[in-house]
Amino acid sequence: MEEVLGRARRLVGLYEEEVARAIPSGTRLFDAHVHVGRDIDGMSAPYEELETFLSGSGVERAFAFCMDEPDREPAFRAPNDRTLAAAERSGGLLVPFVRLDLAEAPLEEARRCLDRGARGIKLHPRAQGFLLNDERLAPIFALAAERRVPILIHGGRGLPPIADHLRRLHDAYPESQLIIAHAGIADLAALSDCFGGREGVYFDTSVWSAIDLLDMISRVAPEQVLYASDFPYGQQPGSLLLAVRTARVAGLSDRELEAMLGASAARIADGEAQPGLSEPKPIERLAQPLAFARIHNYLAMAAPLLWTRQADTIGVLGLALNACAERDGHVEARERIADLLSTARDLWRSLPETEDETERRRLSRATFRLVHVADILALTLDSAGD
Repeated sequence: MEEVLGRARRLVGLYEEEVARAIPSGTRLFDAHVHVGRDIDGMSAPYEELETFLSGSGVERAFAFCMDEPDREPAFRAPNDRTLAAAERSGGLLVPFVRLDLAEAPLEEARRCLDRGARGIKLHPRAQGFLLNDERLAPIFALAAERRVPILIHGGRGLPPIADHLRRLHDAYPESQLIIAHAGIADLAALSDCFGGREGVYFDTSVWSAIDLLDMISRVAPEQVLYASDFPYGQQPGSLLLAVRTARVAGLSDRELEAMLGASAARIADGEAQPGLSEPKPIERLAQPLAFARIHNYLAMAAPLLWTRQADTIGVLGLALNACAERDGHVEARERIADLLSTARDLWRSLPETEDETERRRLSRATFRLVHVADILALTLDSAGD
């Protein structure tokens, strides 16, 4: 097993080096979405691991907030205090956000934390069980506009359509800045119709699939896109590789990529005005050799199995590896993907025999990192002349 883990570490290192070379010189990385703490779902982001994650990928600052913590009642007070303490400890690396529960004195908790140094507000309608037409949101948006701090709101899975209600809130408080997390995939078409080209509204890149990210980038101004990892759920090199390669497929310039990877988030954090918005880069279709479409299809089947730490009883990685053997003129790209997937398969096979839960989690996450990189390569074939 140590030999397989060694192969996995070697591959991760290779792609970390590749993505570092692909980032324009002088870019100052800013991660717009990381967690610190421990979630009720079992995921954890201790301060030390978060600091190592950010520094290891060259990130200089990050918007940070607590998870849905076991001791979140009342009002996320204890987790918010830990976030503020982590930000103070970080010496400027972490820009702290206050997380709110609308059912427990949200306005009071927001004011308390903003007065103590919080620089933004985090809302999670799925985890905290509210809708975007909730009347308790209006005072939060009013406070954000008054204090000139951004609101980052969950826009990923598990939500009903949110665009219309969110637009009404932003229309009522246009000075509030809004970051829609996870590329707004919960209601992407409607959200991009409402907010594409609207100053003060942003979408972060913390998604798994390059298809989701390409669709979002094609709908909104490049300056509205913020790089985000969603640590600990998002890992490297996948998070940065996904952002950089999709940006190149979409045709973003070096200047636009620099804005996405850090400059725009830095201006939000520093209270600076953003430059004018440019036009989106429309992408009507994704051209892809059939073999690579097959690879992506099988890896999309693998993802939920890995998320739930199940065995590959379907044999999806074997199917993806078989697709890598097709002869379509993209020999190097297929061999790179096959190398990732063969190592991931060997790791995955060890999961049923691993009794220690900590070790199972480590092996599962290592497998996922390799599968994610392979899927990114399959979907962004033309980004680096593959």
